[in-house]
Amino acid sequence: MKKSLIAALAVVLALPVFAAGDRQADAAPGKAVLIMGSWRADDVAQVNALLAEYSRLHPNVEIRFQPTNPPEYNAALRLQLDSGIGPDLMYARSYATGQELFNAGYFGDCTGIPGVTANFTASSLAPWQMSDGRMFAVPFAAVSHAVYYNKTIFAKEGIAIPQTYEDFLALCETLAARGYTPLANGVAEEWDILEVFFLGMLPNFTGGAADRVQYETGAKRLNDANFVAAFQAMADAAKYLPTGFEAVTYNDSQALFNTQQAVMFMDGSWTAGVYADAPFEWGVFAMPAPRGRQTRITFHPDMAITYNTKTKYPDECREFLAWLASREGASTASASLPLGFFPMINFPIQLSDPHANEFLALNTGKETDARFVWPKFMDLYAPMNQAVIQVLKGEITPQQAADQMEAAAAAAR
Repeated sequence: MKKSLIAALAVVLALPVFAAGDRQADAAPGKAVLIMGSWRADDVAQVNALLAEYSRLHPNVEIRFQPTNPPEYNAALRLQLDSGIGPDLMYARSYATGQELFNAGYFGDCTGIPGVTANFTASSLAPWQMSDGRMFAVPFAAVSHAVYYNKTIFAKEGIAIPQTYEDFLALCETLAARGYTPLANGVAEEWDILEVFFLGMLPNFTGGAADRVQYETGAKRLNDANFVAAFQAMADAAKYLPTGFEAVTYNDSQALFNTQQAVMFMDGSWTAGVYADAPFEWGVFAMPAPRGRQTRITFHPDMAITYNTKTKYPDECREFLAWLASREGASTASASLPLGFFPMINFPIQLSDPHANEFLALNTGKETDARFVWPKFMDLYAPMNQAVIQVLKGEITPQQAADQMEAAAAAAR
């Protein structure tokens, strides 16, 4: 316990900028300087461009983006807020994690901010909404899940995009028979095989949001035939992963695809920028559903922004959030968001990158939903992660994996 406390304090001490007692010292007279916290440490240039545009429109406000290393964000932010040194504005996690900070009195009530309830769909609002309808953040960006594929190799081999999961497995078998590694995914870092691969394709087997709710309430069981089939789909894909996939990291997977050592990579839209200079043509397709079922897309509500109830600048914070919730702000944000992050506002916004538009086009005519465990089942994250990995390694059967999930779900309900 003592070591954990010391480690947590070290995180806070490494980020003294949030306290920012002297941040006004280098600011122009009359200018309010706000600090924005985030877990998106890779997005400094893009977010700074967005904030610079806002300051151009509002010259009396400066917002400084000071992100935290992603794995440390939740713990560091909570400790900073508990200590009274939290940022003025901050990225808010969806569902239970964000609700907890709102209930603790740290996240501001965003319900009355102009545009919040009018300019977003109910499904976009839900991840940052309390049961009584209050909003604890303004939706900012979502991410998508799909299969990256090497168009050059597909064309060379005369291969078409698969329309069913059975076609997908047959495609993998064809590639393997011709000497290719079909899939780049590994399990060394664990999170990605669950979040991206399994949760990315799970709605194809279990159904959309309405079906997910039935699993959450217990009306459906996580060891029913659909869940067993989803785990079986992972087992069937195992032999098409890289040799030694147990030791393949997420970065390794990106490199395997980028160097054409693997033909496909089930991944998230946030990786699109990694392949900007790839020496081949690539695209994305939706992981198809089994024959006779409807293909669905995991389009995950990833980021929202809120304000600190203890900020010295509540009016400035709320004015900025109102701008993000407007057509003008969302349009500016869409141009500044990193490739693969999509605005959630209920206005048509044209993106400049063709791959980003290709990702968005996958949603057309298809039902979308958040990752299965996020709304109510985060207690299942760790056991489901291990079950997926064990199935891939052949250590347990799909039925055993599903039975483990139902036991965990029963305990969590």
